[in-house]
Amino acid sequence: MLLSSGQMPFAQTLVDINAFFQKASGRGGEGLARKTKTVDVREATPGEVIVTVIKGEGKETQSPPAKTGDMVVRNRCLESGNEEFLVPASKFASRYDGPTRPAGEGGWRPYRPRGTDMRFVVVTEKDGAFTFAPPWDETMVARPGDAIVQDAQDPKDTYRVQKAAFACTYEEIRSPPK
Repeated sequence: MLLSSGQMPFAQTLVDINAFFQKASGRGGEGLARKTKTVDVREATPGEVIVTVIKGEGKETQSPPAKTGDMVVRNRCLESGNEEFLVPASKFASRYDGPTRPAGEGGWRPYRPRGTDMRFVVVTEKDGAFTFAPPWDETMVARPGDAIVQDAQDPKDTYRVQKAAFACTYEEIRSPPK
């Protein structure tokens, strides 16, 4: 069922995402994946706010105002609507290589993810939908089938990747047991 805003309904339960991740991991539900699909990137305008919209769900998240050097990343995933998100300058170079070709329309240039290993757990039907606080100052919704992804080197860097976007842009190195 879609709400009038185009968003799916969800539970208002606020979850400690690191505790959720550790519990799921402890019961053997953790996998390992890396982002592998080429993305399109453009430089953000300082002060620009990026609203991430997921096809069929509506608004997923909204970035803080961009700072100098921050980059807007656009996934190449028709199933999720080629969503865009802001990557801080301090993290961009460690996550993406490129550009691999000159800029195209709108200043977008292709970049390759560096393929950093990320721990992940999949939200189950039993878990249900819930909200949590990612590393930026906002609330994020997780739904059954979504992946909760965590940087193995920085456990505070834990966030949701919508189910279709995860399938489209990540390669599973080690899948969690079914």
